[in-house]
Amino acid sequence: MIPKTKTVILSTAYLAPVEYYLQMIAHSQVIIERHCNYVKQTYRNRCVIASANGLQTLSIPIIKPDSLKCPTKDIRIAEHGNWRHLHWNAIVSAYNSTPFFEYYEADFRPFYEKPQNFLFDFNETLRELICSLLDISPKVSYSDTYITETAQDTLDLREAIHPKKETAVARFQPYYQVFANKFGFQANLSMIDLLFNMGPEWVYYKWYDSNVSTEQ
Repeated sequence: MIPKTKTVILSTAYLAPVEYYLQMIAHSQVIIERHCNYVKQTYRNRCVIASANGLQTLSIPIIKPDSLKCPTKDIRIAEHGNWRHLHWNAIVSAYNSTPFFEYYEADFRPFYEKPQNFLFDFNETLRELICSLLDISPKVSYSDTYITETAQDTLDLREAIHPKKETAVARFQPYYQVFANKFGFQANLSMIDLLFNMGPEWVYYKWYDSNVSTEQ
């Protein structure tokens, strides 16, 4: 197993991709940045799942800040557009035929049944749930101020894990996906894709070109 000797800095993310959780597993310390300025079109308010029609992006609407620069921790979720109903229906439609969706459905449904306030808090409660279901316990802390300088043994991935950037885990080994026969394997989707398709067997998942280990 690769020794857990480094710290990683991550931004908050909505139902973050597989890579995000692999970084949590690989590092002994995880810092989640709270004070960065909110940036559109990132994983902060969106995730990607595999649907019967191909990749599908789910985006949480936000209340537009009063200024151009607003800390992510202060971003509020908008309730227009019936987004909670649409997101949950999309997740059910995409994953209700996966082997493990029925085991986890009751854990996720409550997040989509009542209004949410702050995006950061919503993301974190979902992350804590996913970590619990994965049976991992990353040592997570939150930035007190925006981190401008990092130690030599710290990996800063706040902007590197991004929908429009190549993943730091260069090439994923395929795992079972229900729509692979239509679209082929689709890598680095939201961690719920791996969870619903593989369940507890995710710990046996291996991937290429990575310094990450799933061994606990």
